Amino acid sequence: MHRFILFLLEAVFFISCASSHVSKSLVETPSKPLTSPDYSDLNNWAAHPWKHDPSDSVPKPLRKNYHPDSTVDIFFIHPTSYLDKAMPFGYNAPVDDAALNLKTDNSSILYQASIFNEAGRVFAPRYRQANYYAYFPTDTAAALAAFELAYQDVKNAFEYYMEHYNNGRPFIIASHSQGSTHAKRLIKEFIEDKPLQNKLIAAYLIGMPIEPAYFSKIPACTTPNQTGCVCSWRTFKEGYTDSFVQKEKFTAIVTNPLTWSAEKPEISRKENQGAVLLNFNKLVRCVANAEVHNGVLWTVKPHFFGSIFLKSTNYHIADFNFYYLSVRHNAEQRINAFLKK
Repeated sequence: MHRFILFLLEAVFFISCASSHVSKSLVETPSKPLTSPDYSDLNNWAAHPWKHDPSDSVPKPLRKNYHPDSTVDIFFIHPTSYLDKAMPFGYNAPVDDAALNLKTDNSSILYQASIFNEAGRVFAPRYRQANYYAYFPTDTAAALAAFELAYQDVKNAFEYYMEHYNNGRPFIIASHSQGSTHAKRLIKEFIEDKPLQNKLIAAYLIGMPIEPAYFSKIPACTTPNQTGCVCSWRTFKEGYTDSFVQKEKFTAIVTNPLTWSAEKPEISRKENQGAVLLNFNKLVRCVANAEVHNGVLWTVKPHFFGSIFLKSTNYHIADFNFYYLSVRHNAEQRINAFLKK
């Protein structure tokens, strides 16, 4: 129980950080130049089908009927795990820091990328991710340069994947938070209105706003079986709209991750068949409902043992995990629809 409460407190801290603005000066320490990752080296992939990694993990209740497919690939771009306000590596993290990689692997790779391990082969590159506080910079030029450097790695990894691993397979792009910052640009530059668009099953760009007019040739997903489209949502407590959302001059794309239908924007938590929380090997039913509301996804306060300690109204950290089983099933739905074309 003590460990569970500590986890909740840590989750609340990071969720709160995601919705706050930083006004204090950031402390930066000098660091050595960061080496560009070589994606022929498996160590530079957080997830790769040629090695065993946390994305291969399957929650225990799902193992009996686990039947992985290798005809489809998932290119997953992980969220920020470089959260240290002191920025010990500068604005960008290296890809060879063991502690940071372990943090990435045991968080987003295990709890998010694993969602897709039955749908296809999972590829998740390590990249020189921008520090979390680059989203709230005191030095705007440095922050923009940090995101540009991170994106160049993601781009290089995708190009390497396409040249050496894809071999004409259809694929899914999946991402969260900073990963979605890079994924939307990647799709815009490499996939939209290009031959690769014909191979795109769907994109799950979660945790960041996707402007409805950002893509001109790739629509938002409006039905569960639609392909070649984009899903996106950001999860908040029902009745709450964060200040940064209020400042947006557009209504972001929001997909209901339980109904997957634009005609069914709201559904009870009783229809949520499985979330994955602290205990990866336990599926928790009825944790969160889903209601599309003005550019965000609302849910009533999540229902699980210990949720009394959860005081936050921003559920960013759990965007995927509240709807783990639903996303897992939906990826298979879209793949099946794609392959039948």
